[in-house]
Amino acid sequence: MAELTGSEIIARCLQKEGVKDLFYIMGGPMLLAEATCIKEGIRMIDVRHEQAAAFACQAYSRLKQIPSVCMAASGPGVTNLVTGMANALIDCCPVVALGGSSPLSQFGRQVFQEIDQVELMRGCCKYVDRLINLKRIPQQINFALQKAMTGKPGPVYIDCPGDMLYQKIDENLVDWSYAGRPLVDSRPLGDPRQVAALVSALQKAERPLIVSGSGVIWSRAWGEMQQFVEAAGVPFYTTPQGRGVVPDDHEFSYLAMRSSAFRDADLIIVLGTRMNYIIGHASPPRFGPNATIARIDIDSAEIATAARYVDIPIVGDCKEVLGQLLEGIKGKLSVNNFKAWRQKLQVGEQQKRSAAGANRPAEDGDIHPVRMLEAVRDFAKRDAILCVDGQETLNFGRQTMSTFLPGHRLNSGPFGTMGVGLPFGVGAKVACPDKQVIVVHGDGSMGMNAMEMDTAIRHKIPLLIVISLNGGWTGDPKREKPGRDLGYMRYDKMCEALGGYGQYVTKPEDITPALERAQKKVDEGMVALVNVRTDYRARYAGASFSDYST
Repeated sequence: MAELTGSEIIARCLQKEGVKDLFYIMGGPMLLAEATCIKEGIRMIDVRHEQAAAFACQAYSRLKQIPSVCMAASGPGVTNLVTGMANALIDCCPVVALGGSSPLSQFGRQVFQEIDQVELMRGCCKYVDRLINLKRIPQQINFALQKAMTGKPGPVYIDCPGDMLYQKIDENLVDWSYAGRPLVDSRPLGDPRQVAALVSALQKAERPLIVSGSGVIWSRAWGEMQQFVEAAGVPFYTTPQGRGVVPDDHEFSYLAMRSSAFRDADLIIVLGTRMNYIIGHASPPRFGPNATIARIDIDSAEIATAARYVDIPIVGDCKEVLGQLLEGIKGKLSVNNFKAWRQKLQVGEQQKRSAAGANRPAEDGDIHPVRMLEAVRDFAKRDAILCVDGQETLNFGRQTMSTFLPGHRLNSGPFGTMGVGLPFGVGAKVACPDKQVIVVHGDGSMGMNAMEMDTAIRHKIPLLIVISLNGGWTGDPKREKPGRDLGYMRYDKMCEALGGYGQYVTKPEDITPALERAQKKVDEGMVALVNVRTDYRARYAGASFSDYST
């Protein structure tokens, strides 16, 4: 039989595992693995920075709810992956990275680009491994994908020493039995006693609400969540990354009343999300001190180590536990149970939205970012995927732009990483080529991975990019923040220079026509960028996630 190198075994394994798309930057010792992936029919998308490869994977995985794969060369190539892998870890995303490394047989002799990449990655990955035996490569590849997806998802790193990649072995000696082994789709039920306790708590409650997160997406439990919301009549709120599991315009969604609802609820069901700073740790003063806390999560450790004591802990898969709850409330709860509570939230919502000046920012200079975001919101298709990145852009965007489908809202996530927007857009469009993908960037964050415009243009990945050009890193009404000013970068000209289409907008009434012209170019297969000059004084003044801000 023919001999195969470790590189060729890796490529064949990835093909057998069903990998269709892979993000990477070429370089040794991974070149043969990358070339063989192309021969195996995998679409190889070379980006301009390794962190962008990991970010693109993250978007790809969130939209398809499957592991994604990226590759990097040794040394600096792998260290450049670290931010992307750390972001995936904090976001619980199954990104699998393969990184070249110096030869295992020469380790410790200060050879080219030698650094212990396994230890480097250990702190920002769910699991790390290193190729040590050609026979076992199929097992290690499959195990990496399994570990990325089982339980709470997370990133996995596989170290690929150069000597392992170029060693040869008779293909008959390779243990191919692991290659393509189906990923375990484990869906544990919740403890029936705790499910019953939650049903009982719902019967006694007057003001319950659901706070859901990305666990609903990974479990593909959006249908069950909407059924439960409608059957029990419980208002719901989501984390920023979890939006769209139930449409934002659902009748039981009261987005403008978020703070009031959190404070007044007497039963809080934390569904598939961590009790971290994003939701104020589900603790006072943001939440009532006497509220009953129920939590549904796949990870028992998450529940056990929550910042606030969980009264009703349910360890299980969101989809299965919601199914148990739907059965449990039959004949005990109906949509009318919490009518008064919903009515209170609805009245408050209407009052806030109709108040003088609500959502109508004063403009006595450049365009207010909210005006730009409203134009994007009104222009976007209902099933558009929105990739939002920046500071004021991200904060104003949470309040301004809606999402109606699960996984279709991508942003910096709980790690707060800037520079994700454009790579997310690339990954999202590769995952969902038939969807409208709109990247909404602040001009500061855009600069971090702006060359991914080149990636999109070279690979014919048509994106619509909208920039809030406020001339710097954040709103700064008093012009007092050191290092804030960046100038008014003509990203539209940059896009044109790379082969895309650019528009520059300085008047509010010109935003929508510019979006229409740009989308027409996108529909023709181009990358289009609309650069909107916005007011440097505009500063988001909503709820803060920390004691300090940029």
